Amino acid sequence: MEKIKQNPFVKKVGFNRIVLCFVLILMYGLFCVLTQGKFAGMQRILSALNYAYFLGFLSLGVTFVIATGGIDFSIGPVMFCCALVSGYSLTAHGVPMGAAIVISIFVGLAFGLFNGYLVAYWSVPSFITSMASMNIAKGLASVFTKTQSVSWPQATAEGGWYRSLIKVGDIPVGLFIFLAVAIVCAIILNKTKIGRYILSLGSNKEAVRLSGVDVKKWEMISYIICGLLVGIGAIFYVAAYTTVQPGYGDQYNNEAIAGCVMGGTSMAGGLASISGTVIGVFIIALLQEGILALGFTKDYQLIITGVIVIAAVFSDVVARRRKN
Repeated sequence: MEKIKQNPFVKKVGFNRIVLCFVLILMYGLFCVLTQGKFAGMQRILSALNYAYFLGFLSLGVTFVIATGGIDFSIGPVMFCCALVSGYSLTAHGVPMGAAIVISIFVGLAFGLFNGYLVAYWSVPSFITSMASMNIAKGLASVFTKTQSVSWPQATAEGGWYRSLIKVGDIPVGLFIFLAVAIVCAIILNKTKIGRYILSLGSNKEAVRLSGVDVKKWEMISYIICGLLVGIGAIFYVAAYTTVQPGYGDQYNNEAIAGCVMGGTSMAGGLASISGTVIGVFIIALLQEGILALGFTKDYQLIITGVIVIAAVFSDVVARRRKN
């Protein structure tokens, strides 16, 4: 195993990423066999991708937060809040589609700013902050929409052009957009001052502070980036599923976190991989689609996702102990 890890190609690509790609391919083949070939085909792949888009944006966002050593359990409800507030503005108040999309992103940014400010400047634990934001997001969405569900326009209706963000015919446009955003996130995290400071905060926040860096500013920026991506994720959610209901979204928190932790982001902070997060998200999306194809309910996916989170965190803990 050590010889494989020391291989130049493996070292360049990353052993963890190669393993994840192998797992993804193996899962797809396994589901095809178990469903007697029914899982194979473009429709299943497109359905899995629809799930991967919005979940991917949530995972990309929370990767920045976890890289600092923090956590955000509000991303799912905040995504629904963004979709509900912007959707209700669109359907009930006649706001143009372009403005509704901007509102969604703005609401996400507002929550990111709120969370980041409390964590960075008021030293409120990120766990407590995200729990509070989760409840605020649910309550705000329910109050704003009067507890009504919101249905965004169909593709053929006026303003339905937003649905072309995920698919035009059988062309998965959303995949190209998602991958483009992931590349931008990778550049920010690995090639810019923002990313270097965010990762440094996760490694040793006190040492970074003593070196003269404004740690509060950079920590807050990680939450703002997360909020921005959550607001974008809300648009991709409604583009895929159209209808949004108040009070939901919690189930996507663990899935988004599982995607980034599985991809190599350490829950202790200081280590993150955008490419690993992308592969992890595809695994979660394929798992969700495969379980449904086998005739099981979503409850089984929740169980498996929980096991994945425990296994990923445990492997990270073991790896850190070995390094120490």
